[in-house]
Amino acid sequence: MSNIFDLFKKIESGTPAPTGPVTHIIVGLGNPGAQYELTRHNAGFLAVDRMAEKLGTRIDRARFRALCGEATFAGCHVLLMKPQTFMNLSGEAVREATAFYKIPPENVIVISDDVNFDVGRIRVRAKGSDGGHNGIKNIIYQLQSDQFPRVRLGVGVKPHPDYDLADWVLSPFPKEAADTLSAALDRIYGGVELILKGDLPGAMQLCNGK
Repeated sequence: MSNIFDLFKKIESGTPAPTGPVTHIIVGLGNPGAQYELTRHNAGFLAVDRMAEKLGTRIDRARFRALCGEATFAGCHVLLMKPQTFMNLSGEAVREATAFYKIPPENVIVISDDVNFDVGRIRVRAKGSDGGHNGIKNIIYQLQSDQFPRVRLGVGVKPHPDYDLADWVLSPFPKEAADTLSAALDRIYGGVELILKGDLPGAMQLCNGK
């Protein structure tokens, strides 16, 4: 049940409080802690934070080993999640939330970073393998399914093949990429909105171009 003060805030801001049961979960992947806040691996956190801002809600309630927020998005009652388990165990938080709300995998949208693309490039997929991403891998394992849509945000390719991958994904975004990154986060918002409306091809068309 929502905190009564949160409901008052929504009334004051003009943002309607969501009603009915949660029907979809939007998961942004990242690592908890201020030291990771603006790193490449936290692209998923940045994306759901932008959604929360646009939807007039906050992701600040501790539930399911995650920080959570609720909103009405594209007519759906959604749970916004930022797992606090660290990246490689992200699926544990997702499994707990899906079990509680009885959400099928196809109603879970996962947003993560992708080191195969330049900063700002987006790739939307309906389902599939983990693509080498440990957070996605753990979600597939915990849900026993890869049948969930995912949105990957390019965070930049390693400067050379010998560069340590962990060092790269835990490094901050360059300041000169701020505008590109911000535009991509807005495009992800639009893509997720289309996914929630059942228009996955439209989301791909919007997001998958360069």
